[in-house]
Amino acid sequence: MTYKTSLLSALALCIGTGAAQAQDQQSMAFVVNAASDFWKLAEAGVNAAQAEMPEYNMRFRYPATGTAAAQNQLMDDLVAAGTDAIMISSADPKNSIDAFNRIAAQVPLFTTDSDAPQSDRVAYLGSSNTAAGIQAGEIAVAALPDGGTCMGFVGFLGADNAVERIAGFREAVEGSGVELIDVRGDDVDFARARSNVDDVLSANPDVNCMVGFYSYNPPKIYEALQAAGKLGEVTVIGFDEDPITLGAVREGYFAGTVVQDPYQWGYQGMQLMASYLNGDTSSVPEDGLIIVPTNVIDAANVDAFEAQLRERLGG
Repeated sequence: MTYKTSLLSALALCIGTGAAQAQDQQSMAFVVNAASDFWKLAEAGVNAAQAEMPEYNMRFRYPATGTAAAQNQLMDDLVAAGTDAIMISSADPKNSIDAFNRIAAQVPLFTTDSDAPQSDRVAYLGSSNTAAGIQAGEIAVAALPDGGTCMGFVGFLGADNAVERIAGFREAVEGSGVELIDVRGDDVDFARARSNVDDVLSANPDVNCMVGFYSYNPPKIYEALQAAGKLGEVTVIGFDEDPITLGAVREGYFAGTVVQDPYQWGYQGMQLMASYLNGDTSSVPEDGLIIVPTNVIDAANVDAFEAQLRERLGG
C-alpha cells in the first residue's frame, strides 16, 4: 500500500467515524408556545447547557404560530428528524392531550411553563403558577390598602399557567377589598393585547388596578396608560421581566412584577432530559412536578435583578 493510499484510507476512516458519532449524538428540543422576548432567557439556559454538554445536540424551537396545531406539527417534525426527547410549553394543554400522548409514545416528553398533567408527559419543570398568582395578589393587597377594582389581561385564557395564576391572585386578594372583576384574553395577539387595555380604560373608568398575567401584557398596559395620560393613576401588577415592565417598576409606575426563571427552565430542562435518556430517573419526583421558585421584583431590588439578567444574556 502506498503512502497516498494509506493516507486516503485513514482519512476515510476518520470521516466515517465522525459521521457515525454525529448520527449517534442524542438530540433534545425545547419548544415554546409563541415568539416572545420572554423566551430569550430560556434559550440562554439551553445554550449554557449545550456548552457544558457538547456530546448532546440541543435545539431551541419556536412554532410558526402561537397555536396548539403549530406546536404539534413542530413536535411531529422534530420526532421525524430523530429528536430523542422534547420539553414543551403548551399553548393549549387541555386540547393537546391526544397529540402529547402520541409524541410521548415515541420519545420522552416533558412540559414547562404550562403543564399538561393529564397527558403521558414524564414531568413538569417550571413555576408554580398558583404560587406566582398568590405573589401577584399580595402585591396588589399591599399597594391597595383601601381596596381596588382590578382587570386582568392574559394571552391564552384556557392555558393552565393562566388559569392557575388567576386563581392564585383571587385567593390572595379574597377578603381584602381588592377584586379581580374580569380577565381579557388576546391569544398572544399583541395588537389585541393593547386594544383590550384601551377598551377597559374607555368602558370601565372604575378600574383602578390592572394585572398583566403574561410577559407582554404589562408593557401593553404601560403603553395604553401612557397614551391616555394615566400613568401613576392605575395600580399595575406585572408578570415577568420585560424591559418596559422593569423600567416601570423602577419609575414607580408599577407596584411590582412576579418573575419566573426561564433561564433555569432551559438549563435544568436539558440536564433533566439528558439524565433521563441515560436511564437516570432520580431527578423525576413521584408527583412529576419540579418547581423553580418565582420572585417578586419591586423598586428595592430591580437594579440587582437587571444586573443578573444582563449577565445571563451575555450583555
